[in-house]
Amino acid sequence: MVYKSLTYTLIGIDAYLVEVESDISVGLPAFNIVGLPESTVKESKERIRSAIKNSRLPFPEHRITINLAPADLRKEGTSFDLPIAISIISSALNISKERLNKFLIAGELSLNGEIRRAKGALSSAFLTKKLNLDGIILPEENVFEVSYFTDIPIYPVKHLLEVAQFLKGEIEINRVEKRDIPVKDFSSLDFSEVVGQTYAKRALEISAAGKHNVLMVGPPGSGKTMLAMRIPTILPPMTIEESLETTMIYSSAGLLEDDKPILIRPFRTPHHTASEVAIVGGGTNPKPGEISLAHNGVLFLDEFPEFKRPVIEALRQPLEEGKITVSRATLSVQFPADFLLVSAMNPCPCGHYGDESKPCNCSYSQILKYRKKLSGPILDRIDIHIEVPRIPVSDFRKVSQEESSEKIKERVMKARDMQRIRFGKDNFFNSRMSNSQVKKYCQLDQLSIDLLEKAVEKYKYSARTYNKILKLSRTIADLDCSEKIESRHVAEAIHLRGMDREFI
Repeated sequence: MVYKSLTYTLIGIDAYLVEVESDISVGLPAFNIVGLPESTVKESKERIRSAIKNSRLPFPEHRITINLAPADLRKEGTSFDLPIAISIISSALNISKERLNKFLIAGELSLNGEIRRAKGALSSAFLTKKLNLDGIILPEENVFEVSYFTDIPIYPVKHLLEVAQFLKGEIEINRVEKRDIPVKDFSSLDFSEVVGQTYAKRALEISAAGKHNVLMVGPPGSGKTMLAMRIPTILPPMTIEESLETTMIYSSAGLLEDDKPILIRPFRTPHHTASEVAIVGGGTNPKPGEISLAHNGVLFLDEFPEFKRPVIEALRQPLEEGKITVSRATLSVQFPADFLLVSAMNPCPCGHYGDESKPCNCSYSQILKYRKKLSGPILDRIDIHIEVPRIPVSDFRKVSQEESSEKIKERVMKARDMQRIRFGKDNFFNSRMSNSQVKKYCQLDQLSIDLLEKAVEKYKYSARTYNKILKLSRTIADLDCSEKIESRHVAEAIHLRGMDREFI
């Protein structure tokens, strides 16, 4: 007789139903798993055998065939352990087929039958709701990440024996009710800790207000990293929808800490030696990369030109569309990747070009070669280019009251509110305006038009850059609580495009 249990497999961050069918027939003892299993699933045979025996449950010494349907869908991960074990012992324990097919089951088994956490539990909860099942049986470690966002019945389990007894109806497991989102933690970082750099702070405020990507250029020790790390402190709090999206990504990657939802905007800082797959995502069974882990948050790329060229160029699609598509021979997976890019670089290979305190030892050709590592199309997609000079040591001894992150955040929130009213639910940010929206919301007076046309003629701006200056001008006007874009807003926006001008 064939018994069937229900589980899931992850494709990207979405869960897809998998039916685990077991057939136990007369013949020499054998244990085969078919249905396109990866090595982690194939290796589960010994874990399952030991877990069943050490739980004092009957393991059939016959020919066991496990089919993971649909057979053309690749299966990967250790969460198949528990549903496979349940389907094997269901015949001997006389578990009702009807009851067995009312639950989605997932979890990794240890050799003594204990159940460990599974990846993508949050995604599986939404699949359970979509299939209208009676509930989901999950490892106790996964329960809380699911209970914050869904109201489906969740049954937390610790041991294989406990699951078997529950499905037989011998014991009851208290279901976990929907939980309230916990109080958000606050960062210990603050912009008031940054001495000087008024111009850079202003640029980052504009960046946060309109979600404009930033490139900071400055010598070592000028405070680029210090500034970047404090950007999340001036961004608006995450909404429930944003928290859900980001938590699903981290859940599918197995990166949730302490089983808590993501409530603070992510700040990802991959090293410049990271591979293209690590940054954009991929693999045989595609996994989210750093750009997806930074979804709804900040991706900080320090030493930007030192990243491999394919990595830098791969940022084009997500910077434009807020998502990344990873294609393989058998499937194509789309990951969300709507992040604020904050990048930093030195002005030259030695890092001291333009630094008054230390001479630069680089030749013209070396500086040119270094800067050409960033292609024109990539620079076009970065809205703000600013210089971050070194702060004189004497300024550190001065007693000054630097503006706090909370005060900057208040202005950012007001600007975001104006954008929310302007665009409604379709578009929250000035940086994401379409061409038709730019024409509608970025109308200029004659003085501003003349100023922008002169800049275009002088610096040979592309059409994309022209549009980005208009979007920046709109954000600057929003920070001034001005419905009209004035010439001073346009002038500031042009000044924020530093890499379009010659440094040498």
